[in-house]
Amino acid sequence: MNATKLFSTYQLGALALPNRLIMAPLTRGRAGKDRIPNELMAEHYAQRASAGMIIAEATNISETAAGWNESPGIHHNAQVKGWQKVTEAVHKKGGRIYLQLWHCGRASHPDFQPNGETPVSSSAIAAVGDAHTPGAKGYNDYPFLTVG
Repeated sequence: MNATKLFSTYQLGALALPNRLIMAPLTRGRAGKDRIPNELMAEHYAQRASAGMIIAEATNISETAAGWNESPGIHHNAQVKGWQKVTEAVHKKGGRIYLQLWHCGRASHPDFQPNGETPVSSSAIAAVGDAHTPGAKGYNDYPFLTVG
């Protein structure tokens, strides 16, 4: 694709994009232990507001959805307010931002779960590999799961 076309407007359903650049979601792990979107995140996304559309990082939909250190959530009022600050910063610069909703399922670990419970997934088959968890200096095996 040539640069002229890349920077041309694009109609995506009802959404008119100023260019064809779509920022893909990147899990950044900068929300802190409370998983509340913060000023650093607002600045990060506002700096990229000239993209045609931003798809924000994977965001936990519940307390049991986490599987990544300090990834943001959207299941508590403080987290929603944090995301509102992020979207306001992007909108102030003329950008469009959407949120990627996330539940880690079998890619989670008891270290991320309330009371160290087994993660809930659609399958009881453990993920292959190791989980980098907040409670470990290294990596831990993924556990077998509770089917939910």
